[in-house]
Amino acid sequence: MTAASPNSRPDIAELLAFYASAGVDEALEDAPVNRFAEAAPKPAERMPAAAPSDSRAPERPAQPRLDASAVPNAPPARPPISAVSDEAQAALARELASAASTLDELRQHMSTFDGCNLKFTAKNLVFADGNPDASVMLVGEAPGRDEDIEGLPFVGRSGRLLDRMLAAIGLDRTSVYIANVIPWRPPGNRTPTPHETEICRPFIERQIELVKPKVLVNLGGPSAKTLLNTSEGILRLRGNWRAHTTASGVVIPAMPTLHPAYLLRTPAHKKLAWRDFLEVKAKLRALTSP
Repeated sequence: MTAASPNSRPDIAELLAFYASAGVDEALEDAPVNRFAEAAPKPAERMPAAAPSDSRAPERPAQPRLDASAVPNAPPARPPISAVSDEAQAALARELASAASTLDELRQHMSTFDGCNLKFTAKNLVFADGNPDASVMLVGEAPGRDEDIEGLPFVGRSGRLLDRMLAAIGLDRTSVYIANVIPWRPPGNRTPTPHETEICRPFIERQIELVKPKVLVNLGGPSAKTLLNTSEGILRLRGNWRAHTTASGVVIPAMPTLHPAYLLRTPAHKKLAWRDFLEVKAKLRALTSP
């Protein structure tokens, strides 16, 4: 086997593919930081030799703090953010959500809300897509990379599969309303934390209340657990009608089903989702027939 040259470098395409698979697919700062231009700390002064009888190591002198202004191309320092508890942020979210009387007002409140840390790593607020007067509302968990870029839910591979699932029962994006429990993409598509979910919960609950759908479809376990107040797994929940109760006491029939992203990984379970969507079609027919 020929040894690799010490000057050889990895193929840039392979390196980028590795970063993408690890979830590193975007920069968190607009301006690059030149790490090689950081000022090196001053050399420590020579310490006097310790006495032979003293075996203690000499103390290191304090290292100078690096001034960000001395680094070329460094991004401007962010102002310090006062620490506010998650409970207080959730309370503020509830206050803002309840104050919104229209979907436009709710979107405005969410765009100015800084209580969820996910907002600061996401590119866009992913509010909703579709017809706000629709009889069917579908709710997923959180946006992915494609959704974050376009600012719309379910526009990637999962979204294309969802479009085909809707078309199979005679629906499309002009006849449904689509949103997520979390409106900002978690970095690297990680799972949202329970605190992040609780902070965002008032917004999606108010969104459902304002849309007033006749049928709610929970896409995946996190959506079902959050909006149906249950701890059961999605394979046990799916296919069984549940109920979502709004703050005003309106009860909406809810169908938990498998998330399109799960179906892409486990295509054998598409038949289960097909049965769930047939149930939705039958429920709509029953609710809208004279």
